[in-house]
Amino acid sequence: MTLLAPRAAEADTGPACYSRFVNEWVCADYLRDRGDQLRDAAVEHLAITGAALVLAVLLAFPLALLARRSPRLEAAVLGLSTSLYAVPSLALLPLLVPFTGLSATTVVIGLALYSLTILVRAVLDGLRSVPAETREAAVGLGYAPARLLLRVELPLALPVMLAGLRVAAVSTVALTTVGTVVSWGGLGDLISSGVSTDFKAQLLAAAVLCVLIALALDALVVLAQRALTPWTRGVRT
Repeated sequence: MTLLAPRAAEADTGPACYSRFVNEWVCADYLRDRGDQLRDAAVEHLAITGAALVLAVLLAFPLALLARRSPRLEAAVLGLSTSLYAVPSLALLPLLVPFTGLSATTVVIGLALYSLTILVRAVLDGLRSVPAETREAAVGLGYAPARLLLRVELPLALPVMLAGLRVAAVSTVALTTVGTVVSWGGLGDLISSGVSTDFKAQLLAAAVLCVLIALALDALVVLAQRALTPWTRGVRT
């Protein structure tokens, strides 16, 4: 990205609000001229965020099941996930590069590891929120462990689990911008470029798109929760 030519040169053909002399925060000309660039960055941002959340859920669920087996395993699993979250993102991604290269996979894995500290606890808390008498009644009816988990515990745990997923989704949208250190940051690439060149219109537009993506994902999870747990309708989330 570069700011445009001097005012004299752009008087006839160039935009007026994102030149090196004007550089306004809100610039319709920038949104019109760089619309394709913003759209591509937003699509990349959303794709990386979505893939990271899917991977995080797939990892968090078995880890939570392992953690609830005993207090020692719980301490080990939660300690590991918390330790991963403590690793600075600017260090974690370069550490993964020797194994995954400068690719979107590097960012997806890094973001999934960060989400574990939220999702493992959410899944564990959700499973433990199932009333003991409900679990005992299902066992009395002959439910085997796998059936008990899938047909009784998991549906009742969904509200708590999805509440954790909402937090993980919003935080992952923000963290995806860090992927710019390996050139896969989606909107983060535009934000980084905007900061380094003081390109105000680009910086603001990319940041606003990040917020809109976070709000859209949060709304999507809420809608999914209402569809999957109709008995909770009317309860504020």
